[in-house]
Amino acid sequence: MLKPAGLSSEELEWQAQVLGSVAGCGLRLWPPVRAQDGRLEVEGWAAWTYLPGQHEAGRWLDIIEVGRRLHGHLADQPRPAFLAGRTDAWARADRVAWGEHALQDFRHVRHVQRLSAALRPVTAPCQLIHGDLSGNVLFSSEAPPAVIDFSPYWRPAGYASAVVVADALVWEGAGENLLEDVALLPDMAQYLLRALIFRRVSEAVLGAGEPIRSSGPDPYARAVELACRLAER
Repeated sequence: MLKPAGLSSEELEWQAQVLGSVAGCGLRLWPPVRAQDGRLEVEGWAAWTYLPGQHEAGRWLDIIEVGRRLHGHLADQPRPAFLAGRTDAWARADRVAWGEHALQDFRHVRHVQRLSAALRPVTAPCQLIHGDLSGNVLFSSEAPPAVIDFSPYWRPAGYASAVVVADALVWEGAGENLLEDVALLPDMAQYLLRALIFRRVSEAVLGAGEPIRSSGPDPYARAVELACRLAER
């Protein structure tokens, strides 16, 4: 299938090499496909292999397990050089959530101050992760799960699971029982705080997150309350 490339030539080449080399993880991955002349981008377009399957609502624990398997096979990959040069909204929000960019610039964003007050250090090592698994795992009755739209970040593997939990609580109607299912994962509370900061700040940078409309329910309120409670345990 063809899509606007949307990635630097360096990242496209990296995805082709790294994702194309990961084998034995029991998952279907989605590296870009080269044209006949070897190029990965032609006039702003890139080709990707079509992977049958669909996103299935409510399969959050299965998505987390897919991420665990994927990250186990990526654990020895070196940090991609292009990550340091990224300036998109998600890269900026990621740095804010992890204390690499001044949080002060975003304290006006609703919930960020409360979430940041509960932050504590984490000691797990960083590695290559897919930081946006929530809508990018496809399930099929006839094939292993497929992982698409790889979003590379250099963070602890458990953080990727927390992003799935945050998205489920905020946007997908997950109940409090999901939090109980993952509460014993190491540092989950701290990862969840950072995942919520990441989502709020990225929305603010994109201009989509401020203000949350006062006329309707705040989709983040319950997730923030649950995350802060978990952090206090």
